[in-house]
Amino acid sequence: MSQKILMVEDDPATAEFIAKGLEEAGFVVDRAENGRDGLFLSTDGGYACIVLDRMLPGLDGMAVLAALRGAGVETPVIILSALGSPEDRIKGLTGGCDDYMVKPFTFAELLARIKLLIRRSASAPAPDTVLRCDDLEMDLLSRRVRRGDRAIDLQPREFRLLEFLLRHVDQVVTRTMLLEGVWDYHFDPGTNVVDVHLSRLRKKIDEGEARRLLHTVRGAGYRIGSEP
Repeated sequence: MSQKILMVEDDPATAEFIAKGLEEAGFVVDRAENGRDGLFLSTDGGYACIVLDRMLPGLDGMAVLAALRGAGVETPVIILSALGSPEDRIKGLTGGCDDYMVKPFTFAELLARIKLLIRRSASAPAPDTVLRCDDLEMDLLSRRVRRGDRAIDLQPREFRLLEFLLRHVDQVVTRTMLLEGVWDYHFDPGTNVVDVHLSRLRKKIDEGEARRLLHTVRGAGYRIGSEP
């Protein structure tokens, strides 16, 4: 059975050129001309790879990507963009894409990168949708958090913060890492936003518990894990 590729591209000439080449290479290609349609199609989960333009009408590529990853969709994504500065590439890669290509590009290179991502995806272990630390458990699909028998209600930013920490259990994470990974800041805003959110999260996780899980590492950052 032919593998399916989703291409989200608003320029008709570019879309037609890429689709024709992919079909000649043996792929089945679905197309969307705007971000909203692309997001709707991409949640189907039946695609081997998504080719995503960054600047789209309705919903831009980065917003589509964020929504996909937030919903737990792990389909490989290649972003196509005329924005090619190092900062733009970093934003795309840290935003969850698997590859970033700058326009103009050759179709041969695009095809090679798509095939590479598909091979990597096929050989990768299934992603763990449940993160744990001691008796603290986060289900990424249902977006439920529990500590023992107690349900913990988190705001969206608190959820992202806890997810980041749980992906680095027993590791020290710095304010810079949290600003980039949770707030998408690539600079220090000069506020105490990290400390405020961590304080709220600590209260929800550790208050009333015999064992503390969220720790401040003086002069270094924060750590989630068992007592040192």
